[in-house]
Amino acid sequence: MQPTSIRLSIPDSIDPTRLMGPADANLRRIEAAFEALVSVRGNQVLVSGSAEQVDLVTQVFSRLIRLVEAGECPQASDVDLLVDQVCHGAQRADLLSDDILLTYRGRALRPKTAGQKRYIDAIRRSTITFGIGPAGTGKTYLAMAMAVAALKRKEVGRIVLTRPVVEAGESLGFLPGTLQEKLDPYVRPLYDALFDMTDMERGNALIEQGVIEIAPLAFMRGRTMNDAFVILDEAQNTTPEQMKMFLTRLGFGSKFVVTGDASQRDLRGSSGLDSARRVLADVEDISFVELDRNDIVRHTLVARIVDAYDRSGEA
Repeated sequence: MQPTSIRLSIPDSIDPTRLMGPADANLRRIEAAFEALVSVRGNQVLVSGSAEQVDLVTQVFSRLIRLVEAGECPQASDVDLLVDQVCHGAQRADLLSDDILLTYRGRALRPKTAGQKRYIDAIRRSTITFGIGPAGTGKTYLAMAMAVAALKRKEVGRIVLTRPVVEAGESLGFLPGTLQEKLDPYVRPLYDALFDMTDMERGNALIEQGVIEIAPLAFMRGRTMNDAFVILDEAQNTTPEQMKMFLTRLGFGSKFVVTGDASQRDLRGSSGLDSARRVLADVEDISFVELDRNDIVRHTLVARIVDAYDRSGEA
């Protein structure tokens, strides 16, 4: 097969060292991922190899350049994610300008895949949004970012984060500590996401003031949520009755986001997430967004784990 060569120009507006990484670490990572020769001279990148491999490398560099142009400083994990997306044909529109939130560390949160973009667009558009997909697709994290952004813009007066408490072998009553200490392990992932966006001192102050509430799903019964951004996480572990109870808490000026992964269910019997998908599919102002392995933005090994389990049919 006749080798193909292509020359890419790095825009004068960006620093080539940010693109290539410390000691050309990003460049070395791209070379290791493909069967192509890559050389850099000044602001020129020469890629040689088979037409298919050259095309893939070109796609990775093009997306990497857009990251740097958007103000990012790509790390090895970003390169691995781009390589994985390109190799699996994941589509990526011009998402980089769609910032959701600027964290207290000054890092811009934005969707990284086309599926994530559909998800945040649905949250903006709909009063109730269901985000359904495997681990690592950013379902809870992006919902939290949208909630914090809405609170900062004063679109809502409070944030309510809730999860069903599903016991796995141990009864809550036999665990040591106060009720709050017993519940903390169940809602800890919500705390983790919150404190990644707002510093711990500020986050704890908002919790103490009641502006942000984190509670088990059972505590939602009998309440009406007005002027609130409410996130129900791990919805695959709800019963149909619990799901109906939660959704009917909706009040004026509120927005609900429900997240879940049908493959990680710990509750026996019918799933409230599955029943909601059947019953509410055609209801206006309710959106269902399906995320898949192409939207996984954790370590690339997570995507391969999901693929392996999907092929085996064992989970």
